[in-house]
Amino acid sequence: MTTASVDDDVFADILSQTRRFVRTMVLPREQEILDTDKVPDDLRQAAKDLGLFGYAIPQEWGGLGLNLAQDVELAMELGYTCPSVRSMFGTNNGIAGQVLVGFGTDEQKERWLEPIASGAVASFALTEPGAGSNPAGLRTKAVRDGDDWVLDGQKRFITNAPLADLFVVFARTRPADERGAGIAVFLVPADTAGVDVGAKDAKMGQEGAWTADVTFSGVRVPAGALVGGDEDIGYRAAMTSLARGRIHIAALAVGAAQRALDESVSYAATATQGGSIIGDFQLVQAMLADQQTGVLAGQALVRDAARKWVSNEDRRIAPSVAKVFCTEMAGNVADLAVQIHGGSGYIRGVPVERIYRDVRLLRLYEGTSEIQRLIIGSNLIKNAKRAL
Repeated sequence: MTTASVDDDVFADILSQTRRFVRTMVLPREQEILDTDKVPDDLRQAAKDLGLFGYAIPQEWGGLGLNLAQDVELAMELGYTCPSVRSMFGTNNGIAGQVLVGFGTDEQKERWLEPIASGAVASFALTEPGAGSNPAGLRTKAVRDGDDWVLDGQKRFITNAPLADLFVVFARTRPADERGAGIAVFLVPADTAGVDVGAKDAKMGQEGAWTADVTFSGVRVPAGALVGGDEDIGYRAAMTSLARGRIHIAALAVGAAQRALDESVSYAATATQGGSIIGDFQLVQAMLADQQTGVLAGQALVRDAARKWVSNEDRRIAPSVAKVFCTEMAGNVADLAVQIHGGSGYIRGVPVERIYRDVRLLRLYEGTSEIQRLIIGSNLIKNAKRAL
């Protein structure tokens, strides 16, 4: 995984442009995105023009080359608006793109990273009906046939599947044994024969962020499609990419919580009840205080986890700590935002109603809160045993 970064002054400009894009171009279009369940084409193009489809792809492959410490600053800005905007290019920079960056051969990087950085969409095809947060339950199979591999199986809830140009597909080549987990990862162009993308899912929230089932039926790919040329790379690639992605998701949660807080403060400072500004009520102030405390704690935790990732100090416990705290915190802050708004917070078209629905998913994908707690607890015990 790359830890290179861009200079501070260059990054400050990237961050400023991204903030301007979110606040001046996307926020006024939020209702349009909700109503149409689609990110408008001009916003997609604007994101491409800013380099956002490849902001975490190394510069040598056409990306902006941000490291994770810079990534999370960008993610907190992107989290401030509809998650679907970030979702357009999230898998490119995160779980799908980082598999290529960290584990691909030079030929695979040459073939795919530059197109991804310039707007081609890569989807991370890991989750299955019986294998979500723990890929050990994977059932999709890859069988060698001469110089080729043939893939069969079904994937579920695959982000950007209806728009994908490339699927990064995890498949089992053999049962787990002493050599490893028996899980490989393949690069499968979306137009490959036997790839079938289902209808987009109808979700509780996150309108405009499309997910769908993907079925692989006798999908034949050449030997060069095997990531890293190694059929035991898949499990490690999945775990590493997911751990990195958890810090990014935590940062998104902080951005969403900041928006919920800002909406709450604005409402509390202007709305009246019984002739009094509701922000003057101490119990409302207490809710605002809890929101602010959560946001600031989340910011600090995300930045610390990202720093530890970049320095390689902690790539196991800190990502899970950041994800479980920040996503749970965002849920609490959004809930308080609805409470502060009263009945109007339950009405469609009010930002906190959307945020309340959107952030619920953050506790589920890229590893549920329960999985994060297991990772944290088990690694604490492992570390203690090693120290004996």
